[in-house]
Amino acid sequence: MANLWRLWKILFIFTKYRLDSLVPVEQLPLSLRIALWLAPWRLNPVPSKLNRGARLRLALEALGPIFVKFGQILSTRPDLIPDDIVKELRRLQDDVPPFDSDLAIALIEDQLGQKIEQLFSEFSPQPLASASIAQVHTARLPQDSEYGDQEVVVKVVRPGIENTIERDLQLLEFMAKLLVKYSADGRRLKPLEVVEDYRHTIYGELNLQIEASNATQLKRNFADSDSLYLPEVFWEYCRSKVMVSERIYGIPVADIEQLNTQNTNMKVLAERGVEIFFTQVFRDSFFHADMHPGNIFVSRNNPSSPQYIAIDCGIVGTLTEEDQHYLAMNLLAFFNQDYHQVAQLHIDSGWVPPSTKVHEFAAAIRSVCEPIFDKPLAEISFGQVLIQLFSTARRFNMEVQPQLVLLQKTLLNIEGLGRQLYPQLDLWSTAKPYLERWMRDRFGPKAAYQELKRQLPGWIEKAPQIPGLVHGALSRLNHMDENQQSLQQEIVQLHQALQQQQIQKRHQTLGTLTTMAGLFSWWQAFTLGIPEIAGLSLTGLGIVWLLLKA
Repeated sequence: MANLWRLWKILFIFTKYRLDSLVPVEQLPLSLRIALWLAPWRLNPVPSKLNRGARLRLALEALGPIFVKFGQILSTRPDLIPDDIVKELRRLQDDVPPFDSDLAIALIEDQLGQKIEQLFSEFSPQPLASASIAQVHTARLPQDSEYGDQEVVVKVVRPGIENTIERDLQLLEFMAKLLVKYSADGRRLKPLEVVEDYRHTIYGELNLQIEASNATQLKRNFADSDSLYLPEVFWEYCRSKVMVSERIYGIPVADIEQLNTQNTNMKVLAERGVEIFFTQVFRDSFFHADMHPGNIFVSRNNPSSPQYIAIDCGIVGTLTEEDQHYLAMNLLAFFNQDYHQVAQLHIDSGWVPPSTKVHEFAAAIRSVCEPIFDKPLAEISFGQVLIQLFSTARRFNMEVQPQLVLLQKTLLNIEGLGRQLYPQLDLWSTAKPYLERWMRDRFGPKAAYQELKRQLPGWIEKAPQIPGLVHGALSRLNHMDENQQSLQQEIVQLHQALQQQQIQKRHQTLGTLTTMAGLFSWWQAFTLGIPEIAGLSLTGLGIVWLLLKA
């Protein structure tokens, strides 16, 4: 019943904001067409100044935080969603009213097994921030704790949010299936894959221990770094629904005015953002995949050499060594405008089917990218080039690669942020030397020498075993040969037995027919009163019986 009521509300919002105009109604079932047409709220006029993207944004906001978060994820998929809709969806804010602090305190006490007064010397019941999945309170650890008088933030998952998420996900899947079934354009948008991606993302954010482990790994990767700082996680106070970490006092990266007031070197700040991204992707193969402005701050210390501070590590991406290699080769081929190489790499990596015709694929990439490269490199959006590439690849049946989707989303955020900080940012000149250096370090002569040094002790250790291993392998081959010969002999014997059986069956069939003929002859001779012929027939039958018995 709850799901039916929720579906009814969705249909109400859907038609109120005239989102039916985004769907080819003529392709819907007759019953649904009639229901939409008769909906009384459909008569409500929508201001003409609202375009389709604005109407979709307002509808998602009306449906609540789970749909708002879904819209935010859609805004990171410009490879699937039209630009005018993406622009509006990026305006969605994940700000929702906080839940009762008494509920937050009760959940903290239940998760950590102590009263709030024992856990913290100070705890603010007023939330510092509130979002769709969780809210954050400020607190202070006890003076006699291992960490002393440490200021912290306490993140608490919303009570009962799991049921709300699952209910709305089921409805999203239902609507996605309708879109796939009744709309050719809808199928092109791959709605079921988008919803599944959302399911994976949002359930990952529900477990705060996962976020805590991600933050710890990123902090370890950037220990003593001048570019990026991660707040410390206090594991003794972390559970699946509660996470306690160091409180930071940075400047929000979107606050350009305050950054300028303290004379922050914007060029260095923008370039460091790009370097952090490529370091995470290619050095660590572990990257923060939710680096929107709300999750990034800038340290107030040393504005001439500014340092980023990252929070909210619930979503991370990883790449295999093979993906790293193909991605780096792809990007370098793009820098050099070698479209044939780009197409071949997509095929070699398995991102598109092996049957893809490389020349046709390269021509399609060229037709999309050449107009982009007609501009000066500093004016070209690196992220938009990737979007165009993946969009073209999907026409050649490229399978959705979740790790590449996260990568594309993160790169778009980093590039957009960098150009907001420093409009002259040339991501190409910043990224290309890094990629070339990474390729040399990973696949150059020095890398080969280092790999040889790494493997050599193991080879030396196993050297005395090599004669025994060779002897064992040869023995196994010899046994295999003997087994094969034995098997061949058995096959020959089986074949001969089958042939003999077939001959016997033929003899039996012939004997049966002969016997029947002999019996018939005897019966005829007997009835006609010719004993000589009858006796001859019986003699013949006796001979046949002896032959068959043999």
